[in-house]
Amino acid sequence: MSEQTNRVTADDPHELERLLVARENAGDVDGMAALYELQAVLDDGEGRLVQGREAIRKFLVELVASGRKFAMGGQQTALVCGDLALTSTRCANGSVTAEVARRQRDGTWLWVIDRFEIAKEKRTEI
Repeated sequence: MSEQTNRVTADDPHELERLLVARENAGDVDGMAALYELQAVLDDGEGRLVQGREAIRKFLVELVASGRKFAMGGQQTALVCGDLALTSTRCANGSVTAEVARRQRDGTWLWVIDRFEIAKEKRTEI
């Protein structure tokens, strides 16, 4: 576990979302960033691409400081092909996330691509 000493790791790609939400709600930015590969890329949902774990960590510091809290959404079954997995969650606000995870040499999973929002459900008020 080297840099993730004393942190639970994701032995299944489905665990990444749960770990992200739990760590975000605990304010554990380093733990959140540890769920990404060193050269991962994140699309923040507003068109900004964030490249590399350290840049992602800085983005997450801002996100946590904003007071925004994640909640577990409806997670889709991961599509796994060898060492790659596509994960996706429908959030409570109707948006849908998409991520690509890669199995690491030690068998754990980390995200390599994370798109906060690929679609948003249109809600009409009556």
